[in-house]
Amino acid sequence: MKKNIYILAIGLVTQLVIYSPGYAQKKTNSTKVSSSTAAKKTNGQLIPNDPNVKIGKLPNGLTYYIRKNTEPKNRAELYLATRIGSLMENDDQQGLAHFTEHMAFNGSKDFPKNDMINYLQKAGVRFGADLNAYTSFNQTVYQLPIPTDSAAVFKSGFKILANWAGKISMDGEEIDKERGVIVEEDRQRGKNAQERMQKQMLPIILKGSRYENRLPIGKVDLLQTFTHDKIRNFYKDWYRPNLQAVIAVGDFDVNEVEQLIKQNFSDLTNPTNPRPRLAYDLPDNAAPLVKVITDPEQPYNVAQIMYKQRGGVVKTTADFKKSLMYSMINSMLTARLQEITQKGNAPFLFAQSGFGPFQGGLVPNINAFQTVVVASSGAALEKALTAGLAENERMSKFGFLPSELEIAKKNISAGNEKRLKEKDKTASASFVQKYLNNFLEGSSIASTEYAYDLTKKTLEEINLAELNALAKTLITKDNQIILVQAPEKDKATLPTEAQLLATLKNAGNGVTPYVDKSINKPLLDKKPVAGKIVAEKKIDAVGVTELTLSNGIKVLLKPTDFKNDQIVFSSFSKGGTSLASNQDFRSAEMVSLIPESGVGEFNPSNLDKLLAGNTGSANAYVSDLYQGFNGSASPKDLETAFQLVYAYATKPRKDEEIFKKNISDYKVILGNKNASPSSVFADTVQAVLSSYHERGMPMNLSDLDKISLDKAYAFYKDRFADLGEQTFVIVGAFDLNTIKPFIETYIASLPTTGKKQNFADNGVKPPVGKVSKTVYKGLEDKAAVQLYLHGDYDFSQENNVQLDALNEALKIKILERLREKESGVYSPNVSLSMSKDPNPHYYFTISFSCAPANVEKLIAASLDEVNKIKQSGASTDDLAKFKSEEQRQMELSLRNNGFWVSYLASCIKNGEPLDLVLRQPKLLEQVTVESTKAAANKYLNENNYLRFVLLPQK
Repeated sequence: MKKNIYILAIGLVTQLVIYSPGYAQKKTNSTKVSSSTAAKKTNGQLIPNDPNVKIGKLPNGLTYYIRKNTEPKNRAELYLATRIGSLMENDDQQGLAHFTEHMAFNGSKDFPKNDMINYLQKAGVRFGADLNAYTSFNQTVYQLPIPTDSAAVFKSGFKILANWAGKISMDGEEIDKERGVIVEEDRQRGKNAQERMQKQMLPIILKGSRYENRLPIGKVDLLQTFTHDKIRNFYKDWYRPNLQAVIAVGDFDVNEVEQLIKQNFSDLTNPTNPRPRLAYDLPDNAAPLVKVITDPEQPYNVAQIMYKQRGGVVKTTADFKKSLMYSMINSMLTARLQEITQKGNAPFLFAQSGFGPFQGGLVPNINAFQTVVVASSGAALEKALTAGLAENERMSKFGFLPSELEIAKKNISAGNEKRLKEKDKTASASFVQKYLNNFLEGSSIASTEYAYDLTKKTLEEINLAELNALAKTLITKDNQIILVQAPEKDKATLPTEAQLLATLKNAGNGVTPYVDKSINKPLLDKKPVAGKIVAEKKIDAVGVTELTLSNGIKVLLKPTDFKNDQIVFSSFSKGGTSLASNQDFRSAEMVSLIPESGVGEFNPSNLDKLLAGNTGSANAYVSDLYQGFNGSASPKDLETAFQLVYAYATKPRKDEEIFKKNISDYKVILGNKNASPSSVFADTVQAVLSSYHERGMPMNLSDLDKISLDKAYAFYKDRFADLGEQTFVIVGAFDLNTIKPFIETYIASLPTTGKKQNFADNGVKPPVGKVSKTVYKGLEDKAAVQLYLHGDYDFSQENNVQLDALNEALKIKILERLREKESGVYSPNVSLSMSKDPNPHYYFTISFSCAPANVEKLIAASLDEVNKIKQSGASTDDLAKFKSEEQRQMELSLRNNGFWVSYLASCIKNGEPLDLVLRQPKLLEQVTVESTKAAANKYLNENNYLRFVLLPQK
């Protein structure tokens, strides 16, 4: 079990999450646009639909999109999209659009009870990971990735979509059972600082609109008490074909799919007197809307400014040009803010600005320019906000520079070229999203070729003057919203509403033009002295060539055709932070800040500028047991990626300013983390799992005083001074003869001293026996549970496949028991981790959130399911599901470059044969009811049992 080291990662975005959808229960001619329908020239030409997608409509109004696509092979993405969401609910139906989505998995005309899920799992479709759905304000979408090499299964997919569309049973008993699940979904997603602050924010950001009172999750008291007729009426009124679309993209015959759609959906009917589907707007606000919100469990001081604007989706070439310009503005402004963030005197921990759909597309046709800043304290928030807004004003007053525009164009052009090269290797799921947007929002569906040509032409047209003119329109005088979210303890030092308004007005005072401080030098001063390939060996079973280099490094090469424009690589050798002394461990733990500071003379900002338009990327890492490099590139840029490897190995950057800024940020994070119940709980779990070993304990403020840049830098240099035992794994679209000179120049030249190295076992191990810890933290009626069953074992693929089978069987049973039978949880998790080094060990983890009153009952139910598997083994049905899912996932993995990099590296690390993957079918044959019973009694041993519970504070 790896330690949960507290890493700086403030992943804040410029949107406030209102509702995050999760999984539920779990030849018509192609449409073409003629020249006669083109928009006026001032608005550009209408973008024509991709001729490769067949778009049609049944007599009952149901729309369909069909496209043949062979990535991945023998797979299809089937979607049912509906223009139905929580905005359609009556006052006494709040939450029932989402509840209806749940009921789609609890019985329909052709699939009673849970038959649908059972059927699909046996076909290798995973519940939650594959089979899924979500509900929002304006839409409900069901997704079903399905195999196409079984005609029966594939045809059943359309029957399932049709059952969702108009044949859900709405059985009263099933409705009542599902109430508890949805209440628990509300508990799992909410009952925290975010939800409490959200309730105060919604009346501001959605003021005067229907959205304010129609959150998709609904109202808990209504969900517990509504009568069955309310949800049946909602389904009858709104689930109708003229508000629905079927999307099918995959490896199939288009005409056959069109017939399947007609056969399964033509009998669906619309109501005789349909309720009108109204569109709802968000009113403008002339005066700024301001709200300062505090909460005892909020860890950070955050300020956000929004300038709302009316807009629309991309339909014409003029729309497209404008969207491309917005994208450039966002990237250039982001680069400026990141440059400031790296400075030692940066006024904020994090800052980001950008233009896009308001709240991630919450309200159709409303966009916003949004800025978010995170400050070190309440007292520093006003200064942080001023600095963030000053960059907006600098942009508005002085615009961007030609050098910035050139970088933005290069990066967009590189992505455009890559998309064209991968046009026949594009995943079906990416096409689905385009068709969803077309049906739900009316956006265009350009072909890959048309989009490529349009992007290329538009990039040539865009000039700095018109881009800077557009940038000036982002800061508006009306439709402004200012929000502050902060810890309760900082309330007295926060800026007042009047001060926030003054900041908004005066932030641009005294700003001067931006100065570009790019470094005009090559990444490497000169090419390294090349080494040689001294040995070559073929491993034909897996299509791998193994090279031995003159400096001792091994290179595994696997050319593939999975992608046309992708090469990925990784390397490793033993050592890692395990070799740091206890005294210097914390400094070594911060060694990642060395490569994150840039390389050679280039800080991160200058490095980004240097590599603009170049797809080559690489970085160095130091983990617990290994150090090495990761990277990727298009074939044309592979040399750049290898140059970065050489630079990170031989020219590490020691940047005191960046180092001090990161340590300063860490102090803020560590100083506030105990406000969060989940953070306190995670720290407790980590401490116990490491048996309170000093190297396994969560980092705290006093640890930061032990961290030295000199020691971190010295440790980094030591780890990369001798790379003779590195193994590189390179997979992707390359030619062996073309790649070998690059390998000799940049990898065979890496430094080596000939030392033999290994990692160290520092004795960080979980406790033996039974341990129970209860943490009392949190204000809400919410509990969290984590149960661990663990132990040492003999690491082998024979044992690992039995453990995997146990994990899948337990996952199925825990879901059935805790969610379907007890109605006590929303999404319980069962996971398995296995590691060989430094000591072979496995962990089974059962985790869930629930009501505090149900903790003991649900823990007992979980352990009861464990004991049932020990008594009887996994059921035949559950093993069939496990084997089918394993087979289907492996089919996908074998066509994935990333899988092969990870797999080949794991084989080398674990001393296993490289053709192990080919033995999977035989290994699966060894999994039986009896073998899982024996494995359960051996590995699901409650002698090593760790129980962790988080309860509200007393």
